[in-house]
Amino acid sequence: MIRFTKKSKNIIPGFGLSLGITLTILSFIVIIPLISLVIFTAKMSLSDFIHVVTRPRVLASLKVSVSTAFVASVINAIFGVLLAWILVRYDFPWKRLLDGLIELPFALPTAVAGIAITHLTVTNGWVGSIFDKIGIKIAYTKVGITVALIFIGIPFIVRTVQPVLETLDKDYENVASVLGASKIQIFFHVILPEILPSIIAGTTMAFARCLGEYGSVVFIAGNTPYETEITPLLIMSELQEYDYTSATAIALVMLVIAFAILFFNAVIQHRTARIVCAR
Repeated sequence: MIRFTKKSKNIIPGFGLSLGITLTILSFIVIIPLISLVIFTAKMSLSDFIHVVTRPRVLASLKVSVSTAFVASVINAIFGVLLAWILVRYDFPWKRLLDGLIELPFALPTAVAGIAITHLTVTNGWVGSIFDKIGIKIAYTKVGITVALIFIGIPFIVRTVQPVLETLDKDYENVASVLGASKIQIFFHVILPEILPSIIAGTTMAFARCLGEYGSVVFIAGNTPYETEITPLLIMSELQEYDYTSATAIALVMLVIAFAILFFNAVIQHRTARIVCAR
């Protein structure tokens, strides 16, 4: 008996054509610009490269960028999970409006966000005047930079954790509750292991985004060398002085840091997924 199988129709063209189009677009948008950056930097000798990237001003800017991005990412990891939990587990008025506002940092031009945050946090601003009374200055300090980065990075956490919470089966929580587990125990032993990979993914993406942020930070940073000058601004300063070699060398360091973050993200998520599956 001869059986005829109906060939499934794919909406997207065949694998070869789809892969070719994808690699072509990816090459023009990502790969070629990154390779050109490496090639341009390769024209420098190793000693010149090390001299440029280890200048005190460069190291100070890297310290400011990395430290503020790290602090902002940790804060976003905590409050992003809390915000995602509220949006998923509770019903309240204007919930859809709050859910939509999470996308605001993605849609709003970063320069507009930077100007708005600066006006709010200067000493005579609505927020800045309150903290100024207790001796805390926000604008033109590292605190102000961190505030701007929190605004930019929090959607990454919420949007990676929220779908996982929505698909999380509540039966496991109910069983744990019947067995006598407290709410804190349920969260740390039942819920957290399930959402931990998404938290790590969102946090690392937020950290990478904050590390290279320019538009929303340049206004509130104050841009004082060795104190509040961020690395992207230093790269712009080198370009304005037509020192393309130094600018690309510093940019290459930022590129290496970004790849290291993505690699760390992949390794941690892989190990976390293995631990969760083992349970």
